[in-house]
Amino acid sequence: MGTRAKIALIFLIFLLVGGGGVLYLFLGDITVLNPQGMIGEKQKDLIVISTLLMLIVVVPVLLLTFWSSWRYRAENKKANYSPHWWHSTTAEVVWWSIPCIIIVILGILTLKGSHELDPFKPISGTNTKPIRIQAVALQWKWLFIYPEQNIATVNYVQFPEKTPLNFEISADAPMNSFWIPALGGQVYAMPGMRAKLHLITDGAGIYRGCSANLSGSGFSGMNFVAKSTSEEDFEQWVQSVKQSSAPLTMDEYEQLVKPSQYVPPAYYTLGHEGLFDWIVMKYMEPAHATRHD
Repeated sequence: MGTRAKIALIFLIFLLVGGGGVLYLFLGDITVLNPQGMIGEKQKDLIVISTLLMLIVVVPVLLLTFWSSWRYRAENKKANYSPHWWHSTTAEVVWWSIPCIIIVILGILTLKGSHELDPFKPISGTNTKPIRIQAVALQWKWLFIYPEQNIATVNYVQFPEKTPLNFEISADAPMNSFWIPALGGQVYAMPGMRAKLHLITDGAGIYRGCSANLSGSGFSGMNFVAKSTSEEDFEQWVQSVKQSSAPLTMDEYEQLVKPSQYVPPAYYTLGHEGLFDWIVMKYMEPAHATRHD
């Protein structure tokens, strides 16, 4: 075996063994592959299964590339030289049928997953009462409204563990995207629109929330903290916000909606009933609604 062939073989072994181990360690730090909730777990399974199915084509192609390079190298005089060979029924069947079968399987998985993981579809199989949270994308921060608890927060959202989370999502700024990678996929936040996202956590924890759609100079700092706690800790937190926070009046909201970057968490009591509905409907009027509407 020539020197170049030995180098190619060593490189191939590294890719299959050593490189695979390095890749595993790297992927182990990716949040979406280490989900902390039922929705995120199902999405991870879909990603992994789809990737493995595609590797059925990718891996043999890579192996055949190295094998062909070594088999038909210039110094290998034993390789068959067939300048007039042009067709193989067996080869045609293999490289057309297998990808077609994989595409059909991927199509079925995608169709099933699209319905099962529809972000507008409420989470079933639990007797726990869902908590309703309204998220509004501003420049460049997130406003969270708890209509049932009568409080609001900026760049911080807290909720009880193992409880269905019913997010209603909109924007009072350019189109954005709401995403908590550890819990599930992203959903777009658009002015005048009311999107929905249903998530749930496996237990207590602190997760990173972020914007997943480029929205200007402050996009990189448009992050928020998502914290899952026990029901008791959540209720205590709600009470503390009610007792120690200023009201989110329309005057305060008009200041909050102005573009600002790297805004620390802030807490309010709701000073305007139906604020989220007003934010959505203001874009439904030709000249936008005013605060007196």
